[in-house]
Amino acid sequence: MSSPPNWLRALPALLLVLSAGAFGGEPLYVVEQVIVGVNAAADGGGERVASLKSGDRVELLERAGESVHVRLPDGKEGWLRAIYLSGDAPLKPRLTQAETEVTRLQGQVSRLEGQLGALTSARHETQARAAAPAAPGTVTDEPPSPSGTMFAPAARWYPQGVWPWALGGGLAGLALGFALGWRVLDRNIRRKYGGLRIY
Repeated sequence: MSSPPNWLRALPALLLVLSAGAFGGEPLYVVEQVIVGVNAAADGGGERVASLKSGDRVELLERAGESVHVRLPDGKEGWLRAIYLSGDAPLKPRLTQAETEVTRLQGQVSRLEGQLGALTSARHETQARAAAPAAPGTVTDEPPSPSGTMFAPAARWYPQGVWPWALGGGLAGLALGFALGWRVLDRNIRRKYGGLRIY
C-alpha cells in the first residue's frame, strides 16, 4: 500500500492555519507586573517587534513549544514565551472596575438612606400633627379619633370571624396533604413490591 502524497498529509495543518486566520485567534493577556519583548523569531532571536506590559491584549495565532506566535492590537506579529501570557484578564483592571462599582453602589445607598430619612421624618411630623389636640374654636377637616384617649393611636379593626376560618382551612389543608402523601407513598410501595404492603 502506497503512502499518500505529501500535499495530502499537509492538508490538515493547512486547514488549521487557515481556519485560525479566518475566525481570529484566542485572546490572551500579558500576566501581572512584567514587560515582555516580542521578537521576530520563535527562538527569541531576530529583531524586537514590540514591548508589551502587564494587561496588554494579544491574539494567539499558533503555538510552537514554549513560544507563541501572536498578533498585537496594531496588527504587528511576533513571538514571545507562553509563560508570560494568560487567558484571564489581569487583576488590576478588574479590581479598578470593581472599586468603581462599589463607589457607585455606595452613592446609591447614601441617596436611598437620605430618601428614607426624609420619608421617616415626614411620617413622624404627620403623626405628631394628627395626635396634637386642636386649639379651641379651630375647625378641622379630620374626624375625631374613635379611640377612647386623645393621644392613643386608632385601634386597627380585624374581622372577628376570619381567624377561625383561616385556622380551620390551614388544618384542613394540612390533613389533606398528609392523606394525599400517604396515598402516593402507599401506591409506590405496592407497585415496587408487587402489590404487597411492606410497612
